[in-house]
Amino acid sequence: MCGIVGYIGDLEALPVLMKGLKGLEYRGYDSAGVAFPDEGHLRVIKKRGRLSVLENMLREQGLLDEAARSGRQAIHLGIGHTRWATHGAPSDENSHPHVSRGGRICVVHNGIIENYIELRKHLSDKGYTFVSQTDTEVLAHLIEYHYMTNCNFDLFCAVQTALLEVEGSYALAVLCMDFPDTMVAARKDSPLVVGLGKGENLIASDIPALLPHTREVLILEDSEIAVLTKDSVRVYTVHGDPIVREPIHIDWDTEAAEKGGYEHFMMKEMFEEPKAMRATLTPRIRGGRIVLENFPFTEERIRNASGIHIVACGTAYHAGYVGKYIIEKLCRIPVTVDVASEFRYRDPLVDSNSLVIIISQSGETLDTIAAMREAKKRGAGILAIVNVVGSSIAREADYVLYTSAGPEIAVASTKAYNTQLACMYLLSIEMAKLIGKITDDEYHRYQSELLLIPDKIQTILERQSEIQRFASQHFNAESIFFIGRGLDYALSMEASLKLKEISYIHSEAYPGGELKHGTIALIEKGTLVVCPLTQDNLMDKMISNIQEVRARGAIVLGIATEKQKTALQVCDQVFCIPDIDPIFAPAIAVTPCQLFAYYMAVNKGCDVDKPRNLAKSVTVE
Repeated sequence: MCGIVGYIGDLEALPVLMKGLKGLEYRGYDSAGVAFPDEGHLRVIKKRGRLSVLENMLREQGLLDEAARSGRQAIHLGIGHTRWATHGAPSDENSHPHVSRGGRICVVHNGIIENYIELRKHLSDKGYTFVSQTDTEVLAHLIEYHYMTNCNFDLFCAVQTALLEVEGSYALAVLCMDFPDTMVAARKDSPLVVGLGKGENLIASDIPALLPHTREVLILEDSEIAVLTKDSVRVYTVHGDPIVREPIHIDWDTEAAEKGGYEHFMMKEMFEEPKAMRATLTPRIRGGRIVLENFPFTEERIRNASGIHIVACGTAYHAGYVGKYIIEKLCRIPVTVDVASEFRYRDPLVDSNSLVIIISQSGETLDTIAAMREAKKRGAGILAIVNVVGSSIAREADYVLYTSAGPEIAVASTKAYNTQLACMYLLSIEMAKLIGKITDDEYHRYQSELLLIPDKIQTILERQSEIQRFASQHFNAESIFFIGRGLDYALSMEASLKLKEISYIHSEAYPGGELKHGTIALIEKGTLVVCPLTQDNLMDKMISNIQEVRARGAIVLGIATEKQKTALQVCDQVFCIPDIDPIFAPAIAVTPCQLFAYYMAVNKGCDVDKPRNLAKSVTVE
């Protein structure tokens, strides 16, 4: 959510900033801007709308093209921002960067300053006026105020003093007119990464924006401030104590964050699902064993667990819902699944005997971080399933099970969901084996089934045209329902979310048995209903539900395993997936659902990778 890029070095800064911001478009935004020193003052160019609007403005002013730049002073320092509106509607005035009253200080900021109203009043009483509705403008004025009154024109002191007064979350970059060779950055509860180069250093909200320049990164932790020049990076606590930290080397390359010939990142990432699943599963299944290195939960700890709590948001929540079914079936331990934003506000029944599983693709989802910290405060053991090494959740959890999805750029999550399921399966099977709830034969059979999943997903992707054809016939639907039972209901929730978030078609998921309790009143002639049919023990019940909606004029798309021939008789169309043990079906049945959502959105002309109002990494509450 929102994106920050900063550059200081030997290169022209503005092309670097624009390329970096394009690498962060997936985070979601509604305006964009840049700031840089220019002939003794700070110049800001910003505009509501897409990055292309800002890019055109920069070209018109001769700031991007090398030929147009000739004869003018080079720009070697700058900050850029893509804003997703929180305080104040999307507008030119509310766009970042924000400049202080005297024009000395310029700030870009992600997060929310919770006490901005009090700070705004404090500054207003001292004669400051505001031109935007944002909380960020308060930061610019506050830093300038301390710079000029309390810090004797010391930029680090001004940022430090201001942040000690701030309540809330922030990732920010600061420029000062008096220091044209310095950039200051800081973070608390919003991600910010420093890239270490030769003759250049950078900051960004996420690693892909840095990869064209460096693979060596420092991940700032909460309440840390970094001071960057082109030749040095110094990191301090907010109280001014110096910090020494080794950089992290990033192995994956820039091509992983580019489309690679696909029309959209979402399509590319769906086709990467087999590779991502293999990368997540194969290293952990060795010699007939599931190997979870340094797994801290012993047989005794698992047996004595008062309960397992899975906490997540959005797609990760749906992966957790599948996890609930699997853990309860295999381990016979009660599991609750919580939306992270609700977890800590309901006084959860969590104590030192509880196990809490946190799921997040980015590892920076603020609601999920807050829920994890609440659980830790109550003494629970924390196991995290995340994709991003060094993320906040990964650093704070007791144990991390990393997915190997690689960078996921499209806002609508696809391969991250599959790999989260892979981790849930590995975890559930190993826990069940530890406490003696499954036999050796079952343990080995489950491993074998897991290793076949990537190839089965590949066969589904090779038949994408079948889903494409169905979507081309129904993309004008105004409302679509997904119904399923058991694990198929858990899958239906994710399938419905995928459809609504990128196609903007109203969609709901319901347990099949709930139809008669009110939902069936919404079914009329021509209503499209999608039914996953992968659970053998519930097939007869689902067939009855399908007959109920078809009797009222619904059109039914079934997603069934090849052995379920009955589905062909009751559905208008069936997409067949390879046969698989029913507990693993969500990991492959989700792929046709993702393809369906994709083609529905494409046929409607929607921006598949950047759906309106949504952000990839939600770093505000």
